[in-house]
Amino acid sequence: MYNSLFGNNVAKQCLLYIANYGGGHINGIARTFGMSPSQAQRQLEKLEAEGILVSQFYGNTKQFSINPRLPIRNELQALLEKMLSLVPEAETEKYFRQRRRPRRTGKELRQA
Repeated sequence: MYNSLFGNNVAKQCLLYIANYGGGHINGIARTFGMSPSQAQRQLEKLEAEGILVSQFYGNTKQFSINPRLPIRNELQALLEKMLSLVPEAETEKYFRQRRRPRRTGKELRQA
């Protein structure tokens, strides 16, 4: 249902990733969803050309985020957050709960 709203599955995945983490880069999104980086790049650049996303370089990495000047930013953010809340728990753990910070030096790993 949401694929037709956003155009395709790649667009939906890119927007959900960016909404969840506050931003994202091409390789991070591609690696998370198991797609080729060229697919993610093409979709992110298309969304940027439409004014939905903006990008900024951090070193050699192009970081994408939702355009703060987008007139429907709050509504889009609310829709994406609602979609994230409806994602099954298994998918949420797999795609949207990745560790974003390095582990403290010397800290032991807990075994689950």
